[in-house]
Amino acid sequence: MLIKVVTGIRRCGKSTLLELYQDYLRSDGVAGEQIISVNLEEGEFDEIETYKQLYSFINEKIIPNQKMYIFIDEVQRVADFQKCVDSLYVKKNCDVYITGSNAYLLSGELATLLSGRYVEIKMLPLSFKEYVSVFPDDANRERLYMDYIQNSAFPYALEIAKPKDRRLYLQGIYDTIVLKDIVSRRKFPNTAMLKSVSRFMFDNIGNMCSTKKIADTMTSAGRKIAVHTVESYLTALTDCFILYQIGRYDVKGKQYLKTGDKYYAADIGLRYALLGTKKADMGHILENVVFLELLRRGYEIHIGKVGRTEVDFIAIGDEGEEYYQVAYTVIDTDGTTLRRELAPLESIGDHNPKFLLTMDNTPVTSHNGIKQINALDWMLK
Repeated sequence: MLIKVVTGIRRCGKSTLLELYQDYLRSDGVAGEQIISVNLEEGEFDEIETYKQLYSFINEKIIPNQKMYIFIDEVQRVADFQKCVDSLYVKKNCDVYITGSNAYLLSGELATLLSGRYVEIKMLPLSFKEYVSVFPDDANRERLYMDYIQNSAFPYALEIAKPKDRRLYLQGIYDTIVLKDIVSRRKFPNTAMLKSVSRFMFDNIGNMCSTKKIADTMTSAGRKIAVHTVESYLTALTDCFILYQIGRYDVKGKQYLKTGDKYYAADIGLRYALLGTKKADMGHILENVVFLELLRRGYEIHIGKVGRTEVDFIAIGDEGEEYYQVAYTVIDTDGTTLRRELAPLESIGDHNPKFLLTMDNTPVTSHNGIKQINALDWMLK
């Protein structure tokens, strides 16, 4: 049996997924003593610090000749946890599930030790479709979209009525990620500078950001920082799934490019909590939401370079490539915006599906084979 590895940003619902599956097992006739659950975030497990202690705790509860289901939440908190997981994996009667809030889970020794023995289940905060399902069918979807991006897609945020309490909750998630998942593991000495870099990135979602540009911009603003430090911070921020890094691909030259990466946030509500309600680029925010939806749907995603123009996303799935251009609106007096957004898609010579997603309330339209679709329709389908 493959080890199931559930990854994603803190508070996106990984623990709840494990709990739901445990409930399903019990309802399907699995006895309670066949389920071993260890949440390393809970105080009762504070004394478990090494893989030997973790293995010993679990092994004592394993019933010989019985099918056992083992769930370990936030496993990265234990040093060399992969040795424990590997020891459980080789037991014929153990089905193992682990979660973690850091991409380190699937790098280094774990990837080597468990190569071919695990499947990764990637989780994100709620999709717009999941968010909408909580509200009455006749709720205004444009209003719900604005709530979705401002109030956050973290599941528990839906239960918090007061904006001030919600901001505190999101700030708490952010602080936990910075202090527990980054500073404590990587031993970064300057927490304030790390937070400055993360805020800069949240303020520049969808923009091309080289590490040199980031360092130069921050230095000119009076926060001197070295390029290699920026690189370390960005690696840490993407490892803990608070940011996603996307590289560029030359559509005509059929090659990956080393420069011009972009970054997107795991949750737009988190961005509002950190930066406040200052005027935001709604086009880039919609682009961020579309990126996350493509990620949920299982696509491999790149930024497309087409000559001197750019396609927002090349999405590679089981059926091949698809191209997506995202604009908040393409309605203007003379059609200039629509022509500008269509131009990169029109310059691609192949016949893969091409889409223009906007917030305009217009019927699905075909521009010489390029489908213009309302972004909310696309997200809710």
